[in-house]
Amino acid sequence: MRGPDNDAHGGIDPTRRDVIAAVGAGGAATLAGCSGVLGGDDAPESEPVEGDRARALAEAHAPDLYFGVGERWFPTDPREYLEGDGSTLDGFAAFDGYAGEYDPGGEPPNRTAFYNAVRYPDTDLTVVQYWFYSAFDQFSVNFHWHDWEVLHVFLDVGEESGDPDTGDPTLFVASSHSRKVPNNEFLDPETERASVIAEVGSHSSALGVNETPAEFERLPISTDIPDISNGPLAPSDIPAAYGLPRGEGYRLPFAVPELDDAPVYEHPELPNVTREHLVPEGMTVGSFSGIPSPPDDLPLRETGLMFAFEDAEGVAEADYDYALEPMADLDIETYDGPQLSFEFSVPSFAEDAIASHLTTVGTPREQPRFADPIADVTDPRHRSALSERFDVDVTGLAGDVVGLLREATASDDAPGSNGVDTTEPTVEGVALLESDPEAVPTFNGVVALRDVPEGEHTLTVNGAGVAPFSQGLAHEEDGEPTTAGVDGDVVVAPNEDAVKVRAAPPADAPGVSRVAVEDDFAGSVYEGLPPSAAGGGEGGEAGSTETGTPTGSADAAEGGDRGVAVYAHRAGAYTAEVEDEEGAVGAFRVNPAADQSTATIREARTGKASLTSFLLTVLTETTAQAAVFEDGDAEGIDEVGVPDSTAEQAGDAADVVDDVLAAAAEAAGGDDDDDDDGTGNGNGGGNGGGAGGGPGGLTGLLRALEATTTAAKRANEAARAGNAEGADNRLRGLRQRTEALTDALERNRDDLPGRLPALVERRLPQVERRIDQALDADA
Repeated sequence: MRGPDNDAHGGIDPTRRDVIAAVGAGGAATLAGCSGVLGGDDAPESEPVEGDRARALAEAHAPDLYFGVGERWFPTDPREYLEGDGSTLDGFAAFDGYAGEYDPGGEPPNRTAFYNAVRYPDTDLTVVQYWFYSAFDQFSVNFHWHDWEVLHVFLDVGEESGDPDTGDPTLFVASSHSRKVPNNEFLDPETERASVIAEVGSHSSALGVNETPAEFERLPISTDIPDISNGPLAPSDIPAAYGLPRGEGYRLPFAVPELDDAPVYEHPELPNVTREHLVPEGMTVGSFSGIPSPPDDLPLRETGLMFAFEDAEGVAEADYDYALEPMADLDIETYDGPQLSFEFSVPSFAEDAIASHLTTVGTPREQPRFADPIADVTDPRHRSALSERFDVDVTGLAGDVVGLLREATASDDAPGSNGVDTTEPTVEGVALLESDPEAVPTFNGVVALRDVPEGEHTLTVNGAGVAPFSQGLAHEEDGEPTTAGVDGDVVVAPNEDAVKVRAAPPADAPGVSRVAVEDDFAGSVYEGLPPSAAGGGEGGEAGSTETGTPTGSADAAEGGDRGVAVYAHRAGAYTAEVEDEEGAVGAFRVNPAADQSTATIREARTGKASLTSFLLTVLTETTAQAAVFEDGDAEGIDEVGVPDSTAEQAGDAADVVDDVLAAAAEAAGGDDDDDDDGTGNGNGGGNGGGAGGGPGGLTGLLRALEATTTAAKRANEAARAGNAEGADNRLRGLRQRTEALTDALERNRDDLPGRLPALVERRLPQVERRIDQALDADA
């Protein structure tokens, strides 16, 4: 399984598996339980460095700046766009003023970086910060007026540093999109000047510290050292830094911001702004939900302009120079502009709800990291190094929520549409915690949210061309990260292949406390508590998959705020497990048809009857599908006519089981026989499943399936009649039949056609598990 291509690095194609191997070889430490930014009462004491001393430090370490092709808002001086003598910079004035001075492709105006320096008293640690202002930020979700990014250069200015006048760089920290995302950091660099490699539009800052300063390398694949020294964040084993996704072979969908329901460049207060002043059209998508699948034609990063400090030795090699100005001279107190937002789809029983991600901006001086740069150090090993070397307090870390984005796809191992696989994504997604209005992007497919407070949260993940994922999480401050999804895997489905699996308990039953969805081939693809419908929210765009409530299903009103919904890939064959608020469990078969957009579980009851009904359904389905292989292939396997547990498929397995058993007996070459011992050596024709091969192999398996399905039929009849004792007796008999079926499968495996052995084998663990649950369940 290959990861994304990486044309930007000369054909290098490191998959996440390569990353894991490289990290293991390097012995990087895992960042379990570490996170976040500090500030407030726990921040170590610091004081400003001013005047000539600050200027000398800033000039000595001023970075080179590399921008990507398509960049439109280069670092500039915001004072140029102030109106009058005020201290408030209006977003319209800055954006429109900059656009009036800049013709895309021409010389960027007023190129400026601002510096701020602080020292930690009674230590040899001084930090010089480089702040970069852009008039606008355009990303997939994070667009706003007034964008500030920062590079921190931590300096050892002690006598033993070698150069106490300008200091020896100890740590570089370049800011990412959000302080919820791990920053790009490098401990003990060998260069005096870092390269800042800015992402197009968003200006997120990657580091360049090795021999390829214009390109970001997470791992030392083509160089001696990587551009970051961050350790991995469990469970991903990928160095935990935002990096530069488009420069690493991952595709980022940019969005066109709107204001007053129109593209921002059409706003009457922005007469100088044209479509050309936004990220190029080929890099953008209209909406996440309006795309059938993740786009594969978004361009990767290409290096564009390079800026250097106007007095740096290498300035002649730059496309343009930039000036350094002290932050102390910047008197702007407020950066204003109307609120921009991005709408997130959240799966709900009826129409999907909408949650808004709010984009905000503040002045650098308001941020804890301005006075305490240690607050922006996100790698715990780097924090520990600062503590040990300079005796500064770096305590107060909060917890992490971590997951790996995975994309569901039809499995090559499953016959027909009866299983999925999961693969690495090629397009980054975005994540939002209900408790925090700020969305964060993924990096290398890693969902990482830092500094998450303890308590209950709802995590929602959206992406271009995929249906939304949402899950309730209970985050504890126990020193370990909370993993999202299933053991850290956050599985999403393309919009065009997504089906909404939804369930609502009857009015007289307890509410839902947990939902698990397991595919026959991929295993578990969802586990947790989906958000309830609660009326479906405002907008109701459910990707491109919602087509309304099917006839005979639990109506949206019936689902109410007790209904739950999870998106899955239509090619899968699933077991949906529902646990109610009293701890009882129910199981339901979901095997969507090709034209289904919803799969609504009829009365999601828990208990013995639910579990025996599932057993009958999955075994009837399997028997009918196995009989298809009479001709040696799986043709017609998706049209066997056995309804699953959903309202969209009319009928019930109990209605068709006798016909299925009769057809299986005919395919096996003999009469249906309820008294078959289930060993696979029944009275059918051929070799009875012995070692002789040929038709006998299928005959033996079909005989065992007939017997097992018949036992499930009897257990279900007893459970439906309220005969718990009788149901348990028949379930014990079903367990014996299942063991015999397993034996028959093993004996006949080499003589069975195509992918039939895998189809049956993948379902047997579900059957065994649900038998045990049914025996333990109350009536």
